[in-house]
Amino acid sequence: MKIDPQQINHLIASRRSVFPGNYTGETVDHAIIVQMLENANWAPTHGLTEPWRFVVFSGEGRQKLANFQSQLYKEKADARGDFDPKKFNMLATKPLKASHVIAIGMKRSEEGKVPEIEEIEAVACAVQNMALTAAAYGLGAYWGSGGITYVEDAKAFFGLGAEDKLLGFLFVGIPKSEPQEGKRTPVLDKTTWIDQA
Repeated sequence: MKIDPQQINHLIASRRSVFPGNYTGETVDHAIIVQMLENANWAPTHGLTEPWRFVVFSGEGRQKLANFQSQLYKEKADARGDFDPKKFNMLATKPLKASHVIAIGMKRSEEGKVPEIEEIEAVACAVQNMALTAAAYGLGAYWGSGGITYVEDAKAFFGLGAEDKLLGFLFVGIPKSEPQEGKRTPVLDKTTWIDQA
């Protein structure tokens, strides 16, 4: 099978993070979300550990996520004495702006045969596959790692154990407009070529 490399190049260069505030509120077709997950499943994985784990929130499930993360934030912030009503409100409403929110987890293999960083890198590759798939379908997607992402007490809600990691959330929706053109500095400024012994 041959794939036009120019199409792949264009897809990669045109992918953008599209934030939930820029979604129309329409629901993304379930089959597209399934395809995003299928493509995530084909990410590179050292030792075939396939460490990615996903929990998909849609419909009323988004409210369940919103309630959980805002209440967990309040509990932790009250204990520290630094509760911020704006942050609470953001956590209580942000999931509702997306069609789907995909919680991103890394499941540590019991044998521990692969270094943890390589498992995290594999999950990142899986997320990139989902982001590229979303872009190919004309959808908006955004990987956020704020809020409760690194709160240990949050992990069990997503089916993750003590050795696992919650790595954030992929928000997916139909964008209100075409994403702006991206900017990158030249790759040659970040590359060293060694072609002689």
